Amino acid sequence: MKPATREWVRCAEEDFDVAAALMRRRTKTAANSIGFHCQQCVEKYLKARLEEAGLVAPRTHDLVALLQLLLPIEPLWASFAPALRGLNDYAVRFRYPGHVATRADARTNGPETLPFNQDRCPPEPGLAA
Repeated sequence: MKPATREWVRCAEEDFDVAAALMRRRTKTAANSIGFHCQQCVEKYLKARLEEAGLVAPRTHDLVALLQLLLPIEPLWASFAPALRGLNDYAVRFRYPGHVATRADARTNGPETLPFNQDRCPPEPGLAA
């Protein structure tokens, strides 16, 4: 694995760990933050795959746009698109007043539902840490 890829994976796993820790809380759910860290986790895994493939990881939080860049080399990942669309709003929208995620939202888009994470790396052996 390339050093830059390894760094993206490390950052993704840190976001996953934060989201998982927040999900375990019994009070003060922090659903917005759970969604944000899940979105960030997936974004960084997608960028890791781009890096490993020698492709430019653009400065975007749009998970679907990142997925589109990867589909030529990872066509089976097209099935992730619905889950990624659900996470996109957490990158920015839920970080500002006026938009509040619920505990149910956190369960729907939480760490256990991610298409890949540190326990379920993308089906690319080079990304397994």
